[in-house]
Formats: sequence, structure tokens, C-alpha cells
Amino acid sequence: MITAPQPSLSTRVNPFAPDPNLQVWQDGELIPVTEAKVSVFDHGLLYGDGVFEGIRIYNGKIFKEAEHIERIYESAKCIALEIPMTPEQMRVAMRQAMEANNIVDGYIRLLVTRGVGLLGIAIQKAACPSVIVIAASIELYPAEVYERGLNCITAGTLRNHPQTVSPRVKSLNYLNNILAKLEATNAGADEAILFNPNGYATEGTGDNLFIYKKGVLHTPPVSCGILDGITREIVMELATKRGIEVRESLLIRHDIYVADEVFLTGTAAEIVPVVSLDKRLIKDGKPGPITKQLTEDFIAYRSN
Repeated sequence: MITAPQPSLSTRVNPFAPDPNLQVWQDGELIPVTEAKVSVFDHGLLYGDGVFEGIRIYNGKIFKEAEHIERIYESAKCIALEIPMTPEQMRVAMRQAMEANNIVDGYIRLLVTRGVGLLGIAIQKAACPSVIVIAASIELYPAEVYERGLNCITAGTLRNHPQTVSPRVKSLNYLNNILAKLEATNAGADEAILFNPNGYATEGTGDNLFIYKKGVLHTPPVSCGILDGITREIVMELATKRGIEVRESLLIRHDIYVADEVFLTGTAAEIVPVVSLDKRLIKDGKPGPITKQLTEDFIAYRSN
């Protein structure tokens, strides 16, 4: 029996491929994205062994640069990964990537992998950690989402327990978040809220959670199993300046269902309203005034 030849995997068209003109900073040099490569033996690929940061660029400036660099070095320390460059060298690399791609308003993805090594999870089997800087444009949600708000579900996938892999480490293994996001997509929702094994709300699949109820702004504590978000800290500061009481509180689903307002915060998303959870409308199902006010305050803050 004669069978027709099968097309090569390398000839498949990827509709989500990046701009071929993009320049990527990789291990000390700028190269076209079409030439950027990661070894199949890199432990970042094999085991998700590495760390990353997502950083915004506003008006040609890297937003909260020092805080993001500090956090990636802390994440690396927690997994015993030695970054092969100084923080100042990292700043230079990010600017080189920005300038090479003419990014004035956009996003930086900063990655550090364990490096190439032998098969096996022992970190002693890998050497020469790799650093990659991608500077490009980003749109996490279309503009209309910020007008109408997100429809969310409660994820069946639980947030990683803080005593396993700490959610404060931004590791390259995001499968926990990906599976929760898949649940939302399959349910026809925009986003999912993850809960910890004790039944307390933690965060969305990539953003911190806030609820507003009776004049108080609540957000889960870091000990609940969340990322100590940089945008989260800014929002808490902005709310306090507005005279709004801010509390780190243990939250269950009931608290979200009956909240006056709910929103998520993150580097890419900034502040995005949530208008329903599990098909229960939050208040009247529209973004609330506190969410809108804090959004305006955040835009003013990051424009300075």
C-alpha cells in the first residue's frame, strides 16, 4: 500500500508567530527572532526550570524596573538559580531590546533558564543559565473588556500550596494557571479565580484579586498562596491615599458573590473589572465607581 507523504512539522503555518522583524536579546547579543533558539536540552524547556518577569514600558520608560529586577533575583535565589549577570547588566539588556524594536509603550518578558544539561531533574546536571529579553507590544484584553468587565468562574484547579512551589516564585512552570484558564475558556468565561486547598480565594490565572464591600477594599494575604504583585501594591497605596480602608483578608466564594465591586490587577492587565462569578452578577453586573476611580489613579500614577 502506497501512502501519500506527510507534510513536515516544520512547514506548518503558525498564526500566532511573532513579527519576524522582532529582535530578541539572548545571552549577550541581539538576534532576529527567527534565529533565536533554545536547546531541546535546556532544563527550562525540559522541566520548566527557570524564572521570569513581565514588565511594562510606558512612554519609553521601564515601569517599576528596580522592583521587577529585585523580584526576579529573589525568585532565582529561591530555586538556587544563579543569574549570570548583574542587575545593572540586566537593565542594559532590557534597554537594548527596547531600542532595537522601537518600543515606546509595550512589554518586556525577562526569562532566566537553568541552562543546557543532561536528562534528569538534578540541578547539578545543568550549567550555563540562559537569559532572554523580549521587548514587544502587548494587549492582554481588548479595550471593550475594560468597559464591560470580566465574566469569571471558580476554577476546579486549586492554587499551588505555598509549601510546594511558592506562588511568590515566578517560575517557568505555569501549568497550574494554564489549566485554570482552560477551564474558563471551556466554560465560555473570560477568566477563572483559583482557590487554595483550604477553600480561600487566591487570585486569577495571572492577576491579583480585590473585592470592595461596604467601604473597605479587601485582597487575599500573601500567605494565602498568591504572588506579591507589584501592581497590587500600587493599588493598595492608591486606595489608601483615597481614604479607602484596605485589608488583607481571607475570602471565600460567598464574599466575592456579594461584593459591591471586584477587580483584578497585574502588570499586563493593569486594573480590569470583574462583573460576575459563576454566573452570579457582582452588584448590578457593571464595573463600579471605585474600580473606575482607581483605574484613573493608576493611569495618572504610571504616567508620571
